[in-house]
Amino acid sequence: MAEQDEDLCLTRLRGVPLIQQGDDLTKIIVQALETSQQRLRPRDVLVVAQKIVSKAEGRSIDLRSVVPSERAIHYANAVGKDARLVELILSESTEVVRHRPGVLIVAHRLGFVMANAGIDLSNAGPEEQERALLLPLDPDRSCREIRARLREHTGVDIAVMIIDSVGRAWRNGTVGTAIGLSGLPALLDLRGQPDLFGRALRGTEIGLADELAAAASLIMGQGREGSPVILARGVPYERRESAISELMRPKTLDLFR
Repeated sequence: MAEQDEDLCLTRLRGVPLIQQGDDLTKIIVQALETSQQRLRPRDVLVVAQKIVSKAEGRSIDLRSVVPSERAIHYANAVGKDARLVELILSESTEVVRHRPGVLIVAHRLGFVMANAGIDLSNAGPEEQERALLLPLDPDRSCREIRARLREHTGVDIAVMIIDSVGRAWRNGTVGTAIGLSGLPALLDLRGQPDLFGRALRGTEIGLADELAAAASLIMGQGREGSPVILARGVPYERRESAISELMRPKTLDLFR
């Protein structure tokens, strides 16, 4: 881990408008930095909410255009969800992992095991529009593109993360979780490093991206806060390229599936 020379500081960027399909997120972020009187520094991390990335990339679906299959209708009856929503969930998934009334847990095509394939109806648009937001097609690629364009605009190379609110198997409540990143490690392997008493750490791997995602999610909020971009400064890490797959436990090592 890099030597930490400043405390972790999380700042919400102000002035981010409601995002529409085709919006240039990089220009919007640069403007929000100016509005918030912030300048990027090397080693900064920009944490971006999944919803605005999905909206800009056109990952919004009108439920009224969805025709549910027999399989979707079967699961919809079993869990008590809209069959059109279930059709979208199944189309984004490779496997139904668990289901019961009110809950549909699937393996997303990106490798995440999550409720409803990460598809969200909240803050997707006015209720009467019946729109659903799907995850970005390739969150890592989205992070790389935002990072590269920010470097072009500002001359500063930072890290970028996309996060979403995800439930956990053994605890109540959702927590901010990384679903894509570029420019920082997803996982910090501290095995072999000494503890306070000189003993070598044997099993310590830190989900750095998820820890930062959870912290940033507190500042973003989940309702009407309208703060989808957070600037994180003072994150202790060695810079290297990474991918969200570092955090994915292979199915063969999943003792609970």
